[in-house]
Amino acid sequence: MKFGGVLFASLAVGASAFSPASTGTIGKTTTLSATKADLVTIADKSNPKLGFYDPLNLADANFWDTGNEATIGFLRQSEIKHGRIAMFAFVGYIVQSNFVLPWSQTLAGAAHPSADLSPEAQWDAVPVGAKWQIFAVISMLELWDECGGGGAMPHYMKGRQPGKYPPFVLFRDNVHFVLDLYDPFGFNKKMNDETKERRLISELNNGRLAMMGIFGFLCADTIPGSVPALAKIAIPYAGEVMKPFEGQFSYFS
Repeated sequence: MKFGGVLFASLAVGASAFSPASTGTIGKTTTLSATKADLVTIADKSNPKLGFYDPLNLADANFWDTGNEATIGFLRQSEIKHGRIAMFAFVGYIVQSNFVLPWSQTLAGAAHPSADLSPEAQWDAVPVGAKWQIFAVISMLELWDECGGGGAMPHYMKGRQPGKYPPFVLFRDNVHFVLDLYDPFGFNKKMNDETKERRLISELNNGRLAMMGIFGFLCADTIPGSVPALAKIAIPYAGEVMKPFEGQFSYFS
């Protein structure tokens, strides 16, 4: 897809979405002892017109016999995480459609895939070794999150604040220096509660919007005419977006 300045300008509207707001507080609703009533409060603040919407009754569930409060912690962590990934994907899609990095992609000197290709086709053109490196880093970050930074924080189903990524203190003290993902320079240490609450709601809303946005892009490219608003800028893609190693690696080949 080729996008004009209007779409780039639209990024400014959602800029606050990338603020790691979930490390703040919103009354008592950010603790993982949250109940369904707390979820209703968050829903009313994030979208007063829609309110609390849970057609599958997940807020009453008990995943893996861990209890309802732990289940709510899992659900909130999942939504925040997927919203953040979707925001990165949405912005990345727009950037990739218009710009590629000027330096070589590989040690052999190969250039990055052209912006004339759709972002999906650009991904297909990435060497398999580079893809494995990307997934390796993602896996390590996921592991660090699941273990609470080596015990620096409890698990998000056992008391940690939803969406709060553990610091790299243990790694930094025992391996080598690395900046934390959230607020690496300490700019937000004095942020007041009102700002934290506003940013938390912004992150939730922008994450939800980004999840719909990135799937809109994917549908427009893979299913012609499925998203009329994007029909004129979509670049048809015949591959399978759910196969990250298509043509390069398969468990079944």
